[in-house]
Amino acid sequence: MLSIVIPIHNEEHSILPLYDRLSGVLEQLQRPYEILFVDDASTDRSFELLANLVETDGHLKVIRLRRNFGQTAALSAGFHEAKGDVVIAMDGDLQHAPEDIPALLAKIDEGYDIASGWRKYRVDNPISRKLPSRVANWLMAKASGVNLRDFGTTFKAYRAEVLKEINLYGELHRFIPALASFYGARIAEVPIRNMVRPSGGSHYGISRTFRVLFDILTIKFLLKYFTRPMHFFGSLGLVGTTLGGGIMVYLTIQKLMGYEIVIEHGPLMIAGGLLLLGGMMMFSTGLIGEMMMRTYFESQDRRIYAVREILTRKQRGVAGGTR
Repeated sequence: MLSIVIPIHNEEHSILPLYDRLSGVLEQLQRPYEILFVDDASTDRSFELLANLVETDGHLKVIRLRRNFGQTAALSAGFHEAKGDVVIAMDGDLQHAPEDIPALLAKIDEGYDIASGWRKYRVDNPISRKLPSRVANWLMAKASGVNLRDFGTTFKAYRAEVLKEINLYGELHRFIPALASFYGARIAEVPIRNMVRPSGGSHYGISRTFRVLFDILTIKFLLKYFTRPMHFFGSLGLVGTTLGGGIMVYLTIQKLMGYEIVIEHGPLMIAGGLLLLGGMMMFSTGLIGEMMMRTYFESQDRRIYAVREILTRKQRGVAGGTR
């Protein structure tokens, strides 16, 4: 079964054309499916149009959020309600072509866990969108170790069990492949069309670039130090305490030799004290992080691994017993 999750925010001009094209593509696939529109507190007629469509199509489900929580939250709500074995996420502004869905599904059928869209030929503004996107994608690939050329597009297909391992928050929806790589997900990239937005304006601007950079740092930390924060903070603490301790030992020797260290080495003494104190704080932060991680995994009965499958030798039954 397929679940199509589409976050919507003020897309009244795109909803009906998208629904018509999407329904046509899904009917041709001859697979059971559902379409989930997540209305992220639209202020136009988007929800009214979706409410009317629900009355005529049993494949359709509409989720209306209480306020505008953002795209990540809207996708998370759709993923939570999705019943399909394969979940496809796409935007609701017609910049993603429903006709590309079979190409994404083909990769899933080949055995991949995630089929990620790649906008090979982008139609965005080269200054405000293309250049920042290329830089961000390069940084994300280096930080995560996932060799994708387009992390930013929402248009992706997932095996449902992959999404169950991931908790979304902030604006991390674009980095689901990187988060899934932590659990060993197999990821393929599929070229998709990047269509010109038929109406309205983009909800994103160049200011988003800075938020993406912060998210990259977050992802880098989560992927490398999520289960061992002491390795990160402990390293910083070791550097700080070593340098600070060395400076303070040097100044102590100078004092014992009769030098006025406050007058001659005042700035150095302050620097040494700050480094020593900062190093101790980093060690303390690492210990607190270790305790929080253990509390997180043990209280929620979560595992730090994911099992793809378990094989055992099949027992062959015979009349009168089993051997």
